[in-house]
Amino acid sequence: MSSLTQIRLLAQYNRWMNEKLYRTAAQLSEEQLHADRRAFFGSLFDTLHHIYTGDVVWLKRFATHPATLVALDPVRALAQPRSVTDFAHGNLSVLWDARQALDQIIVAWTEELTDDHLSHTLRYSNTKGVVAARSFESLVLHLFNHQTHHRGQATTLLSQEGLDVGTTDLFALIPDQSQPSH
Repeated sequence: MSSLTQIRLLAQYNRWMNEKLYRTAAQLSEEQLHADRRAFFGSLFDTLHHIYTGDVVWLKRFATHPATLVALDPVRALAQPRSVTDFAHGNLSVLWDARQALDQIIVAWTEELTDDHLSHTLRYSNTKGVVAARSFESLVLHLFNHQTHHRGQATTLLSQEGLDVGTTDLFALIPDQSQPSH
């Protein structure tokens, strides 16, 4: 499987898992969503919001890629988060709407990517203003790894409330190649 195929699979996985997480989280009361659970970002809501905000931060950096991919135009129009704890959406419904829109952007963006885009070195400033230059392909993989890491925390927080999001393995989306293709 090529790097582009894997990245596109990760974009589909991101959307699939977010649908499962938000559908499960919607079963909780506002009090349960915002309760401090002593997780990295306190509450389940803040954990979900951190994933969203982190995605916006990285996608805004990716939008500076010289290829100027059209799918990232809506991200260019978003306000720059001041930090990865800059939580602008106050309730799950509003955050879910923003999450769905962002997930669609991510899927469309990965469809626009080419091998040439991935071979670029991206220069960007982190949230503290420190300039860095790293492999664009590696940074794209970091975006998806970051999501997965914090979604694991979110599934744990949901489990502590007695809720099961179901299968969370990427394996569920990897095509079975045991059957001959026609």
